[in-house]
Amino acid sequence: MTQGKFFAGVLLAALLGAIIAIGAERLFAPRSNTIVSLGGGDARQWESYLSDSNAAVPEGLNFVVAANMVRQAVVHITTSSGGTQRNRYGDILQDFLGEGDAYHGQNLPREASGSGVIIADDGYIVTNHHVIDEARTIHVVLDDKRSYEAELIGSDPTTDLALLKIDAADLPTVKYGDSDRLQIGEWVLAVGNPFDLTSTVTAGIVSAKGRNINILRTRNNNYAIESFIQTDAAVNPGNSGGALVDLQGRLIGINTAIATTTGSYSGYSFAVPVAIVQKVMDDLLNYGEVRRALLGVSITEMSAERALNMGIDRVKGVYIEGVTERSAAAEASLQKGDVVLEIDGIEVNSPSELQEVVARYHPGDEVEVTYLRGQDIAKVSTVLKSVEESGLTPPVRRTVLKVPSLGASLQAVSAKEMQDLKLTGGVKVVQIEGDGKMDEAGIDEGFIITAIDKEPVSSPEQVVELIREQAGGVLIEGLYPDGKKAYYAIGW
Repeated sequence: MTQGKFFAGVLLAALLGAIIAIGAERLFAPRSNTIVSLGGGDARQWESYLSDSNAAVPEGLNFVVAANMVRQAVVHITTSSGGTQRNRYGDILQDFLGEGDAYHGQNLPREASGSGVIIADDGYIVTNHHVIDEARTIHVVLDDKRSYEAELIGSDPTTDLALLKIDAADLPTVKYGDSDRLQIGEWVLAVGNPFDLTSTVTAGIVSAKGRNINILRTRNNNYAIESFIQTDAAVNPGNSGGALVDLQGRLIGINTAIATTTGSYSGYSFAVPVAIVQKVMDDLLNYGEVRRALLGVSITEMSAERALNMGIDRVKGVYIEGVTERSAAAEASLQKGDVVLEIDGIEVNSPSELQEVVARYHPGDEVEVTYLRGQDIAKVSTVLKSVEESGLTPPVRRTVLKVPSLGASLQAVSAKEMQDLKLTGGVKVVQIEGDGKMDEAGIDEGFIITAIDKEPVSSPEQVVELIREQAGGVLIEGLYPDGKKAYYAIGW
C-alpha cells in the first residue's frame, strides 16, 4: 500500500467516524436543552420548549388564581355630566380617566369611564373621586354584563376616593389585603377597563412605596394625601378606580394615576394603598364624609446634609419645620428641629409616609410618637385633632346646591378646572332645571360664574346671597369650559 493510499484511508475513516458521532448525538441527546454561548466566558444552558411539543408549562409563578378571584368583582363605570367635553390628556402627570372625543365649544354631555371594585356583597363599590366628579349619572356594568345606576354615597378629593352603591345582592367581592406588609419587588396584578376593554388583567412588581407625585395637592386641596404604591403593571385610561391586588387576590391598592407624556402607559403607575382606602370607605359609609385627623406639623425630608448639621449619624425619619398652635403636636411639646421616627410603632421616613399613617386615624384617637431631639430618642402620646380643632382652614367641600329660584343646581369649580382655566375660584352651573331665571337669561349647563356685579364668587351660597341682595337685577359674568367668556343679566 502506498503512503498516499494510507493517508486517504485514514481520512475516510475519520470522516465516517464524525458522521456516526453526529448521528448518534442527534438520535440520543435530549432535545429540550440548547447550549448558547454568551461570547467569552462559560456557555449558558437554556431550556428550549420549542423543540419538544410535549413539554409542560413549568410549575411555580403564575397569576391564574388571583386573576380569576378578582375579575368578577371589578366593574366598569361610565358617567355623564353637563358641560362641554374637553381633552385633558397631555399632562406629564395626570389621572387616567377614560374620556370620549373632545367637543370644543359645544355644550354636549361629557361622557367618561373608569373602573371600580366591589368591596361588599350588597353593592358597595370603591372607585376614584375623579372618575365620578361632577357626574350627573353613574352607570355600573358588572363582569357578567348586568348593569345598574349607582348612587354616590360620598367622595373625598384629598385621597381621590369615592364610595358608590348599587341595588344588588350576593355580589362577588375583593377582600382587603395589607399594604403595610407589601414589599418592593413583590408581584401585583392591575385589574380594570382600559380603553373600555373590560376585565383586563396586567402584571408587574411593586417599584416603590410612599411615592408623592404631587397631583392631588392644590390651592383648595391643601390636605391631600399622596403616599402611592408605584408599580410597573401596565395601566391606561379607564383603569382609574380599578384594583391592584397581590397574588392571593387581596386588594392592596386602588389604581389612580400614571406618569406619562402621551396620556397612555409609559412604565409607571400609582395606586392608593388599601390602608387608606379602608379608612376612607368606613368614614364615607358611616358619616358621609372623611373625618381627617391631624398631628399639626409642617414637615420635610431628612437628608444627609441635615443629619450632618444636626450631629447625628442617621438619615432616618421626618424633620419637623414647624408646629401649629393648638395642635396635637403642640400639646405633645414637639418642637421645630425634632425628627419623627415612628407613629404607633410604624417607621416613617418621608413626609408622605407620615401623612399616610396619621390619615388612618380619627380625631380623638391617641397615638404614640417616637422622635429624635438632639442625640436623644423619646416617646410621647398625644390625641389627634380635627382640622377645625387645630385652628386650620378646612378644605372646600364641593357639594351641589339646588336653587329653585334660579332654576339651576350650582357647585364650586374643581381644582382641575381652576388649573385648566387659570381661575382662582368660581361656581359652575351643573344643571338647568325647567324655566327658571338662568334658563330665561340663556345660561347653559357648564357655565362657570366668576363674578356677580363685579364681586368674585367661590361658592354656590355666595352666588345666592349676592343675587338676593340686589334689587332689580344683577350682571353675571363668567366663562364656559372652552374658555369663551360670557355675560348675562338676570332681572327680578
